[in-house]
Amino acid sequence: MTAAAADRSRLHDLIALARETDSGRRRELLRGVTDLFFTGDRHSASELALFDDVMGQLAGEMEVAVRAELSERMAHGRGAPVGLMRSLARDDIAVARPVLQHSYALSDADLLQVARTHGQDHLRAISRRHSVSVAVSEAIVEHGDDQTLGVLLRNEGATLSRETHERVVDRAAVNPALHEAVVNRQSLPPDLLNEMYFIVEARLRDQIIARNAGIDQAELDSALSAGRKRVAVGDGVLPADYAEAEAAVKAMKAKGEISPRTLAAMLRNRETTRFLIALGVLADIDFHTARLILERKELDALAIVCKAADFDRSLFLTFTVLILDRADDAMARAKAHGDLYSALPRDAALRTIRFWRMRRSTGDVAAA
Repeated sequence: MTAAAADRSRLHDLIALARETDSGRRRELLRGVTDLFFTGDRHSASELALFDDVMGQLAGEMEVAVRAELSERMAHGRGAPVGLMRSLARDDIAVARPVLQHSYALSDADLLQVARTHGQDHLRAISRRHSVSVAVSEAIVEHGDDQTLGVLLRNEGATLSRETHERVVDRAAVNPALHEAVVNRQSLPPDLLNEMYFIVEARLRDQIIARNAGIDQAELDSALSAGRKRVAVGDGVLPADYAEAEAAVKAMKAKGEISPRTLAAMLRNRETTRFLIALGVLADIDFHTARLILERKELDALAIVCKAADFDRSLFLTFTVLILDRADDAMARAKAHGDLYSALPRDAALRTIRFWRMRRSTGDVAAA
């Protein structure tokens, strides 16, 4: 008798024992069938069907611990019975986790069915797979909570479409717990990464600047092209004196009277709207970005703007002191940000500011 014939004979013997009612014997039987499955390199289609039927029937009658043991053994097996693997994937998470994380027997359709009908533990297991397709990632983002989303984002083997990345950034905008996972994701499009700049804490901003410095020109142009389709439109209404200030700045620009020093004078005289419009002219950024920097006292962002515009360090320090209140310990903070300004590479500032310029509208003075 050949080895293959012997295996088939043993399989039929095991099947005959399936009528055994003792749970201990049935557990031994399940392990025996599992051992037999891993004997030899390949099984015929008919043999696989028998394995699927017998193992599925036996596993369904076993307690969770036994099914979990079976799942762990089968999860890494090539050519595992599909019906059995689908059943294990839909089981309690203690049973399903190994299969959802590792089994190649599950198709995208199988994973999508689980993602749409099971809880967060199942979604997190799928999120840890060696590779996760675009469609499955989209379903996880749709149905997953923020903890699940964090697991998916930290898996660089998960492929996310542009649209899904946009949804991720929108969710991260209102949830600080996602900030680090989003910023650290290497496949995040650069324009979306830069949307995070005004949201995240200082150390993550430093990472964004460092990433910007490493973007090559082709990637930068591609990111800017994609980002222009997602320009923010909810920046809020313009201040009441905007039209008057805009006209004044246009007149000054026509006479060549706008300079970095006039900016300092405007800020010192509390001509805030004129200052913001004029800053937009010299730094080539939109009014809303300039206003956000001023109102929130985003001094590291101001350093990027001033460095990109090639303003003197002393002028940046002047802006810093004028923006900060005495209660803010202005001089000490100005010195600290002055050191930041000196250390900031101008090339990195220029690359970063290009993303911010996507928000500039055609009606801005800067584009006039």
